[in-house]
Amino acid sequence: MRLEPFEAVVRRHGPAVLRVCRAVVGPDAADDAWSETFLAALRAYPELPPGSNVEAWLVRIAQRKAVDQLRAAARRAVPVAEPPDVPSALGLPGQDDGELWTALAALPDRQRQAVAYHHLAGLPYAEIAALVGGTPEAARRAAADGVAALRRTYRGDLP
Repeated sequence: MRLEPFEAVVRRHGPAVLRVCRAVVGPDAADDAWSETFLAALRAYPELPPGSNVEAWLVRIAQRKAVDQLRAAARRAVPVAEPPDVPSALGLPGQDDGELWTALAALPDRQRQAVAYHHLAGLPYAEIAALVGGTPEAARRAAADGVAALRRTYRGDLP
């Protein structure tokens, strides 16, 4: 069984990977995490076993790249002309992070990841458990708790 061209993989799974990156690192760093994900995937793609779940594989890479982004951002100082009156939930002073991103960023890590991987990337709970650790039942509970918390705090429409 031949692997499909990598360009087709990017077209098919790129939007879902970007949504996951946005949910995990926020809208400003998501493009970098997305790019790093597909650069790493391009190098490893020829070795991917036929029949693999490509989307789960890409989300796993995106998770690692997102964590790298978060770690790198935590080490960098953010220069600003004037200190903001209110701290940013994403660590980016003066940036409008939007109500949804604020609500998503306020979730505990495990809930935010479970919501992103299941509701944005469409991964099954078993794959989410493999990514974040724990059982599929715990991943299902975390996603349900995360969506319930978003329904309480976010006033817009949820997808």
